[in-house]
Amino acid sequence: MPACAAFSSPNDAGTGRDMNMTDNGEAASDRLVLEVSGPDRSGFLQGLVTNDLGRLRDGLVYAALLTPQGKYLADFFLVPAGDTILVDAHAHQAGALQRRLMMYKLRANVSIVETPLFVRRGLGVAPIGAFADPRHPALGWRSYGAEPGKPQLTDWDAIRVANGIPEAGSELIPDESYILEAGFERLNGVDFRKGCYVGQEVTARMKHKTELRKGFVTVQVEGDAAPGTAILSGDKTAGQLCTRSGNRAIAWLRFDRMDGELRAGDARILPER
Repeated sequence: MPACAAFSSPNDAGTGRDMNMTDNGEAASDRLVLEVSGPDRSGFLQGLVTNDLGRLRDGLVYAALLTPQGKYLADFFLVPAGDTILVDAHAHQAGALQRRLMMYKLRANVSIVETPLFVRRGLGVAPIGAFADPRHPALGWRSYGAEPGKPQLTDWDAIRVANGIPEAGSELIPDESYILEAGFERLNGVDFRKGCYVGQEVTARMKHKTELRKGFVTVQVEGDAAPGTAILSGDKTAGQLCTRSGNRAIAWLRFDRMDGELRAGDARILPER
């Protein structure tokens, strides 16, 4: 069972970035933007990531890079930006992601560089140049530009918890997580018809030949229990609390141990089905 990091706490889509947006949204200060350019950029990324780059014609593409053994390394948004593709990644993963992409570059005619662009996000009507978040309508929109955006006011963790949306640094653990157990199919982060990519064979086998036995579930928490607390079913380990927001949390659970009484420390845990 992968450990969870201790962490508590439909919109119109555009077709590009706009540096002069009237509403530049809230700053997503934990993100960093890479740029992939060059004539081979689409084919290069298509052979590596879990989603189909053909979807860029419709807006953002949510995807992941996996190990050859099918385990999660990083997740990110691919952003159509004229003759380049932007990569909106978690700041603590961006450097390693850039190095891994460069390792796969070989003879591909591509350049992968860090940009000074800021990531902004918001709810409600999306301004011109923004993109709908493809993971879930409740996550609103994202945009990219030279201005950082307004201070964060929205409780994004509460939205993630309510909709069971895992995040790097909290639920998604490099070299441990499997994206299907993390709900990437539900979150539009994987395409099973696009052809080969790194880790594709293991992911396809999990999809077509096995039944998922564990994954992330939104739970009610009655009592005190911090993220990272083990969840027990009787004397057996059933999972672990991850991100918590108020009396709800994302939990990593074994599905065959969800029906009994679950406890995390002194708290009672009730899975939301």
